[in-house]
Amino acid sequence: MDKRIVLATEEDKNEILDLYHSFIGGAAEWNENYPAMDTIEFDLSRDALFVMKNERDEIIGALSIDDDPEVNDLTIWSPELQPSAEIARICVRKDYQNQGLVKELVRYVFDVLRAQGKKSVHILVKPHHVVALSAYTKLGFKERGACQVFGLDFISMEVEL
Repeated sequence: MDKRIVLATEEDKNEILDLYHSFIGGAAEWNENYPAMDTIEFDLSRDALFVMKNERDEIIGALSIDDDPEVNDLTIWSPELQPSAEIARICVRKDYQNQGLVKELVRYVFDVLRAQGKKSVHILVKPHHVVALSAYTKLGFKERGACQVFGLDFISMEVEL
């Protein structure tokens, strides 16, 4: 399969929103209000939204480098691994899952973050999202413990770059 990972553009917004909405009701607990168009626009404004496209130029995956002070300020992150970055909203179109594409997206963004001088990456995962917890563990993430952000429970995970 011919595919590429690129920064998302304004022209990609509706297709990204459709991809996000295809996961409503899933283990990540996304809904009509999150992630939404304002989330996409915030990520685009910071050059922080990456998409994987197939040979037909269709978006088959997405990943954001988030910038959320409430998450970044959690005391659970390793002080010796600063500066760090958060990744979020990772998804692969359902008909392309189980092909290692999440791993490709995450590793690509790891390279971007290394080039920015980051020492680690962290992510929040819903406690019952066993597929995501397993995937991130295989990518080297270590559980740092449970936390609550935005009134929701998460498992915090971190990996050294």
